[in-house]
Amino acid sequence: MSIFDFAAGTDPAMAEAGAICSRKACRAQASWQLLWNNPKIHSPERRKTWLACADHREWLEDYLQTRGLWKETLPLDDARASGGSGQDS
Repeated sequence: MSIFDFAAGTDPAMAEAGAICSRKACRAQASWQLLWNNPKIHSPERRKTWLACADHREWLEDYLQTRGLWKETLPLDDARASGGSGQDS
């Protein structure tokens, strides 16, 4: 457990259990992966990943879509089944 986990109130057992939502201050279990890239700095095939819980999926999608960064949203289980690596900030 780091000082950042302590400050954010992260339960170490929850952090070890799996993927956590990327929404600021959310510590819920993620169930979605939002794939995106910034065309100004990333090659077209590059995909960055944010993780989202059910409550924040729509908010995070809207954030990325508004900025022209969003590519697609997939269930998190798809990434695990295909050998995905989880969160890529």
